[in-house]
Amino acid sequence: MTDRRLPYALVAALILSQGVILWSWGHPLICTCGYVKLWHGVTYSSENSQHLTDWYTPSHIIHGILFYAGLWLVARRVDWRWRLVMAVVIEAAWELLENTDWVINRYREVTISLDYYGDSVINSVFDTLAMILGFLLARVAPVWVSVAVVVGFEVLTTALIRDGLALNVLMLLWPLQAVLDWQAAG
Repeated sequence: MTDRRLPYALVAALILSQGVILWSWGHPLICTCGYVKLWHGVTYSSENSQHLTDWYTPSHIIHGILFYAGLWLVARRVDWRWRLVMAVVIEAAWELLENTDWVINRYREVTISLDYYGDSVINSVFDTLAMILGFLLARVAPVWVSVAVVVGFEVLTTALIRDGLALNVLMLLWPLQAVLDWQAAG
């Protein structure tokens, strides 16, 4: 295998490993409803985080944009393909951590995600693929486009579902009753 193809093989191996680990932990491969949808738009339902994409997919695209920017700052001399591998390591690690009982229970305790039981394997894999999409977008687009995508997705999800990456992180790390009340009123 040539040096140029090795990073792609590692990305594929990381994503496959992520899926196998989640499956070995007992997460369903697909929605327990028995089918797979391209889009599931009902945030507060048992099918959220079970299909290919949902209202949290934009957050994963934002992850990719942020990972590209951060890795460019700290490792700009490293070929972008290897930075992509690093980004997939970070995202896959988050996807695994996010689907531990500790984080699932934390979401259920401090957010309005009372019926959250973790991601299906296919949803988690597609979250990582969404991150890769964001990373590749940031690689080829002007900086202003990446900034516009981040701001646009945050405004969109905040307006439509009263959640987004920033609110999700805030509520996971430092829950505020006022935010929880506002989210619950929607």
